[in-house]
Amino acid sequence: MSERRIAVVAAGLSNPSSTRMLADRMLAATARELGERGIEVTADTFELRDYAHDITNNLLTGFAPPALESMINTVVSADAVIAVTPIFSTSYSGLFKSFIDVLDPDALRGKPVLIGANAGTPRHSLAIDYAIRPLFAYLHADAVSTGVFAASADWGGAGDGVGTLSERIDKGARELADAIARREPAQPADPFDPASYLGEGRSFGHLLGGLAGE
Repeated sequence: MSERRIAVVAAGLSNPSSTRMLADRMLAATARELGERGIEVTADTFELRDYAHDITNNLLTGFAPPALESMINTVVSADAVIAVTPIFSTSYSGLFKSFIDVLDPDALRGKPVLIGANAGTPRHSLAIDYAIRPLFAYLHADAVSTGVFAASADWGGAGDGVGTLSERIDKGARELADAIARREPAQPADPFDPASYLGEGRSFGHLLGGLAGE
């Protein structure tokens, strides 16, 4: 049985977090789908609230503290990513966007990604396509076509027919599993190759944490 590694990034702020609950369900469904394809899964789950101060420091100084650097390296070297954010003011959370901002623009190039989001009302479900998906397009990631959205009512098991949260999760998980199975296992980044951790094409100013004009 072959093995793949999935990195899970959850941007929930509370503890316990419905964002983390959704991420866990998406991971479990993906692992089940991959198991049916003869692929074993190992996973690393990160809650961004645990790295909030480090992310802010990275934005201010341009350098990632060791814990954040280790987390980023784990995420970008995984075979696939599951990314879940709460929806605030019709879009992704500021913490989620800040994490995206500290990633190298090429860090997730070609990597399969399953997007998830949760909010109090289903009226925010389109945020996956108009707000979150473009972030991963900018990073050149391969986000699967199904995004998993969960409204508050979904956690109460409202509606057991077509289009339930479980069905949406299963559909997204199948697509992610298919994308993972089509690819060769990810290779660990070479610590002696500057392009593997600095990112090809990045300006020296960007590497020092300075964005022109800011």
